[in-house]
Amino acid sequence: MKDILGKALLDYQNGNYTEDIRTETNISEEDILPLPYLFRDFSEMPQLEKKALELSKGKILDVGCGAGSHSLYLQKKGFEVTAIDTSEGAIEVCKLRGITDARCIDLLQLKGEKFDTILLLMNGTGIFQKLEFTEKYLQYLKSLLNPNGEIIIDSSDLRYMYDEGEDEGSIMVPSDRYYGELEFIMHYKNWTSESFDWLYLDELTFKNLSFANGFSFESIEQGENLDYLAKLTL
Repeated sequence: MKDILGKALLDYQNGNYTEDIRTETNISEEDILPLPYLFRDFSEMPQLEKKALELSKGKILDVGCGAGSHSLYLQKKGFEVTAIDTSEGAIEVCKLRGITDARCIDLLQLKGEKFDTILLLMNGTGIFQKLEFTEKYLQYLKSLLNPNGEIIIDSSDLRYMYDEGEDEGSIMVPSDRYYGELEFIMHYKNWTSESFDWLYLDELTFKNLSFANGFSFESIEQGENLDYLAKLTL
């Protein structure tokens, strides 16, 4: 898969910002992901993200760190932060921005380390890809947690995107899959990514899955668009 995100982030970091990333899904039309937003500071972050960073403690793992805005804030606060992403370009940007421990690695390849806080933000459940893989990821995250550790994660209930009506062109809730399973494509300049799976979990489903995998689940805060922030502890 082309490193679309990495190309875009590097362009912005290096002063070559001319256009934004465009995204589309199997249930929605093309949308814009503004590059400056990925470089936001704490004051520009949504309330759910601010709350997540305020709850962070100890040794921190930032999963899917992107341009590293969350890691950078926490590092400046004096925390020991490990920032990981599968985008080589994103990790290069993190290093250029001064993040001490930034690694291009898949979460499931990270071994032999323990953390007090694991952050998964900007729809953190997306990394699970599909509902059926959630158990595997939760169990792996559990293996990376210190005994009193916490997972701080956000997601959204996508039911609002579906039209229950019978109107022509309406999008019905699917019967053959969980409705929060989406297929994404990213566009940047003349590049287009391959399709990739991204999971949005409604709060009740996520709570039940967390319980089934040995976690307690605490709903921390609600956003304006059926998004929410949750804390999972052992």
